[in-house]
Amino acid sequence: MLRSLALTVGLFVLLAMAPAPPVQFSAGQFDKDVDLHGDPDAADLVIFIGGNQWFVMPRLVAAFQADHPEIHSVFYETLPPGVLAMQIERGALAVDNLVLHVHGDVYLSGQKRTAKLLSEGLVSAPETYASNVLGIMVRAGNPLHVRSMRDLGRTGVRVAMPNPTTEGIARQIETSYRLAGGEALDTEIMQSKRAAGTTVFTVIHHRETPLWIVQGKVDAGPVWLTEAQYQQRIHSGVVAVALPPPQNVGASYVASVVTGTPHAAAAQAFLAFLLSPRGQAIYRSYGFGPPVSIKE
Repeated sequence: MLRSLALTVGLFVLLAMAPAPPVQFSAGQFDKDVDLHGDPDAADLVIFIGGNQWFVMPRLVAAFQADHPEIHSVFYETLPPGVLAMQIERGALAVDNLVLHVHGDVYLSGQKRTAKLLSEGLVSAPETYASNVLGIMVRAGNPLHVRSMRDLGRTGVRVAMPNPTTEGIARQIETSYRLAGGEALDTEIMQSKRAAGTTVFTVIHHRETPLWIVQGKVDAGPVWLTEAQYQQRIHSGVVAVALPPPQNVGASYVASVVTGTPHAAAAQAFLAFLLSPRGQAIYRSYGFGPPVSIKE
């Protein structure tokens, strides 16, 4: 009986010492943030990665942790690279009334955005890990027969356009507009149609584009081809239109360790995993190209 009592007391002590589960506070879509994942306070690794790779992250992080069981907790943000760069520069991110002071360990973005941070001494020399090309998202069945960037200039086609202020992809899209129809097409889509309300800039991220298409707010939107292919793959009601090579534009994705990271070893391990056969196979499975340097 004394042994039974001791076991009971011991179990009670263990339960008392175990951390309590977090308080659940959720109101469906009203307070759901799909771009912040994990516990920043308990993280052994913090990853800042461009939002166009959000659908890769669950599988990528799981595979990385399987190879590195010593890294128990990973926190990652899948936001526009411009927003993440400002977070590195300023040290905090505000989400409505919530302010997060999170120090990123790894920054994954395009070459130009990373080059700026490198010049400021905020990140280490980058490693190229993947590449991509542009495509167009349209409603399933493509009822307006959008086949190229030129079609986005038509009066009856409502366009979701990534915001040039924070989204690096806007630069490649405008280059593609010019390749397809010169300055006239770029001006038509970016200025004339915007003034008419038939080009709508995203508020935060072109993650909004497929939602707006399904909701009927817009008809099409230029994005990275992998994003359009993913939406088609999950049967969201959105399909991908591949662009003809003469008017397509690509980009390289690079990864850097953030200067002063408290998790330098974990950050280096993650970069090595990105370039490993297993990491590369995960990116290829989602349609990303190999780690080649594309001039931007």
